Amino acid sequence: MKPSRPYIVNALYEWLLDNDLTPHLLVDATAEDVTVPTQFVENGQIVLNINPSAVRNFYMDDQAVSFNARFSGQPMDVYVPMKALLAIYARENGQGMGFGAEPGAESYLSAEVAEVESAESDVEATPAPSKTKADGKPSLKVVK
Repeated sequence: MKPSRPYIVNALYEWLLDNDLTPHLLVDATAEDVTVPTQFVENGQIVLNINPSAVRNFYMDDQAVSFNARFSGQPMDVYVPMKALLAIYARENGQGMGFGAEPGAESYLSAEVAEVESAESDVEATPAPSKTKADGKPSLKVVK
C-alpha cells in the first residue's frame, strides 16, 4: 500500500489555502536528504512557511516537498523528503495535522524500525476478549 502522507499533506495544503490560512511545515531538519537553512533550525526542527506568496517553484509529489524561498534575503532551494515532514498546520490557528505511523509510513522508515512499530501496533490493536455480564449481555473492556 502506498503511504498516505503525501495525499494528506496535499489535501491539507489545499484546504488551508482555500480557507485563506498560511500553511506551515514542521520539518525534522536532521533527517537524511533534508535541505533547509540551518541557521533557523532549533532543536533539530524548522518551521517553513509554504504560502504561495512566500515561495517559488513549489512542487509536491509522493517523495518530497521542494521550493525556492528567501531566508534573510538569500535565495535557497529547499527540499523536504516526506519522511522528514512532521506536521502541516495553519499559522493563524494551528489547525492541521502531525504525522507519525499512518498507513504506509513504514516505507519511510528503516526495516528495523518498521518491524518494531509493526509489532507494537499489533499489540495495541489486539482487542480484549469480550466478557458477558451477569445479565447475559456482552461487555467490552478498553485496552490502552
